[in-house]
Amino acid sequence: MTILRKAAAAVSAAAAILIAIPPTASATPVHHDPYGGTLVRENFNRLPLGPVTKGRGWTTDASGGTLTVVPGTHGHGRELRLRTEGNGRAFMVLPDLAPPGNSLWARMRLRVTEFPTAPDWAHWTLAEASGTDSPTLVRPLGGQYAPTDNGNFYGVGSDLGPTGDWTNWKTSAPAVAGKWQCAEFHLDATDNRVTVYLNGVPQPDLTVSTKNHGGTTDDFTFPTFDKLKLGWQLYQSNPTPSTFEMRMDDIAVTSRRVGGCGA
Repeated sequence: MTILRKAAAAVSAAAAILIAIPPTASATPVHHDPYGGTLVRENFNRLPLGPVTKGRGWTTDASGGTLTVVPGTHGHGRELRLRTEGNGRAFMVLPDLAPPGNSLWARMRLRVTEFPTAPDWAHWTLAEASGTDSPTLVRPLGGQYAPTDNGNFYGVGSDLGPTGDWTNWKTSAPAVAGKWQCAEFHLDATDNRVTVYLNGVPQPDLTVSTKNHGGTTDDFTFPTFDKLKLGWQLYQSNPTPSTFEMRMDDIAVTSRRVGGCGA
């Protein structure tokens, strides 16, 4: 009986130590609650096939472009097809966001059929975050055609704010056409920091922050985010090709990383 009491006391002491140890902060996805802190989630499976102008918690913004719910590429589920002509745009718009601490994570699966090959330095956007208290447009996912390197490359960018119009594209992050990719980005207001992951792999070259960005010498600062647009926009007229198509699926906008992009 004495031995049993001693064993029980040892177990209780060990448990107390474990309880006293604080959890370690981590950006690793929480698998038992994968959509904790969800602001918006959409996989398009509950929407009817055909043209779409809104869904649960989102609307659309298009000019020279269309958004259509179509059967999934792989024969199951549904996805969103976006088509544009020339320098048109087609976006899924998530309005009225109020992310805790003005910070958020976003994940999306995407496939762009073709990226521009003309004109030189053609610039395109896949995601844009904004707020009514500032003119700054934060573009955490986009890119540019660089004739000097004969390709399109992902980059984080901004426009209309104190740092000007810039896209910090890097050759270490080539934009691959015709292939599904899983993209994640984190908007962290503690240092006005944008970080990007492609297929679960961090892209440190794309990171920008208050003092480290691609614009003027001014500080890069976030607006108070209340809107996020996901889709496609090309800014130059008469591009090659003249039309663009993009597919999107598995949208998640959350207050912590949910992951799901690994192989």
